[in-house]
Amino acid sequence: MPRKIIYDCDPGHDDAIAMMLALASPELEVLGVTVVHGNVSLARTARNALVVREILGAEVPVYAGADRPLVRERISAEAVHGVSGLDGPHLPEPKRGLEQKHAVAFLIETVKAHPGEVTLVPTGPLTNLALALRLEPQIAGLIPQIVLMGGSLDTGNWTPAAEFNILCDPHAARIVFESGIPIVMMGLNLTHQVIATPRWVERFRALGTPVGEFTAQLLEFFREHHVDRYGWEGAALHDPCAVAYLIRPELFKTQAMYVAIETNEGLNFGRTVCDRWGVTGRPANAQVGLAVDAEGLFDLLVERVGKYR
Repeated sequence: MPRKIIYDCDPGHDDAIAMMLALASPELEVLGVTVVHGNVSLARTARNALVVREILGAEVPVYAGADRPLVRERISAEAVHGVSGLDGPHLPEPKRGLEQKHAVAFLIETVKAHPGEVTLVPTGPLTNLALALRLEPQIAGLIPQIVLMGGSLDTGNWTPAAEFNILCDPHAARIVFESGIPIVMMGLNLTHQVIATPRWVERFRALGTPVGEFTAQLLEFFREHHVDRYGWEGAALHDPCAVAYLIRPELFKTQAMYVAIETNEGLNFGRTVCDRWGVTGRPANAQVGLAVDAEGLFDLLVERVGKYR
C-alpha cells in the first residue's frame, strides 16, 4: 500500500525535481502539496508549484500557507534560484489555481482524518508545520514521521553555521524538532554528496521528453550558483533526498542524534546543533543523514522522470 504523504515546499529548482519524484512514484500517495515562503515569496513559490503541476499533468491539489516566518524577518534566495524561483526553463501559465483552504488547515484536517498514516515531507522553511502544531498540538501524536530537508551536521550554506531552510525560520524549526514526532533530517552534509554533474543532466535530456528537457534546463540554471560559490561541476540536489528516502531508504545511512535549533541571534542563529556522540545525554530526536548512494539516487530520479510524457 502506498505511503500517504503531504509534500511541503518552497519551489525552488530542487523542490520542483523532488515534486516530480514524489508524483511519479507508486510507493507514495501524495495527498497534497503545501507551499510556504522561502526561496522566493509565497506568491512565487505557490505559482511555481502550480507551474510544475501543469508541466507534469498532475492532479494533486496545491495549498498556499505561511508567507512569513514566525518571528524573524523574511529572507529569500533569488541569488540562487532567480527572480521567479524557477529561472531557466520556460514556465507556462498554469490553467488551474490554488485550493481555497489554507495549507495549515489542510495539514491539520488531513492528519486528523488519517491518524498515524500521513508522513510529512517538508523541504523548505518549517513555518507551516510549526503553525499546525501550535494550533492543534494533539496532531503530534498522529504523525508517524517527518522526513525533511534542512540543517547540517557541520557547516551551513547561508551563514557559516546555518542552512537556508532552517535559517528562514529557526523558531518554527525548534517547534518541530521539539514536537516528539520521529524526524529524519537530510542536511547539507548529505545533500552536498548528490551533485548533478553534466553527465547526469544529459541523462535527463536523453529521455527525449518535455519533462526530461525541463529537468535538464532546471539543473543547468541551478548549476550556475554552485559553480560560482563552490567550484563544483553541478548543482546539489537537496530536496529530492527527502523524497528518495521514503522510496529507497537503503540508499541512505543515518544516525540517531539529539538535534537542537539555535534561536538566539548571532553567528550561530539557525544552526542545527547535532549531538553526534551523545555528550549531552539527551535522547535522540532525529535520524540524521550521513551518507547516500548518489549514483543510486540519480538512477531512481532518471527512471521516475522518464515516466512523464
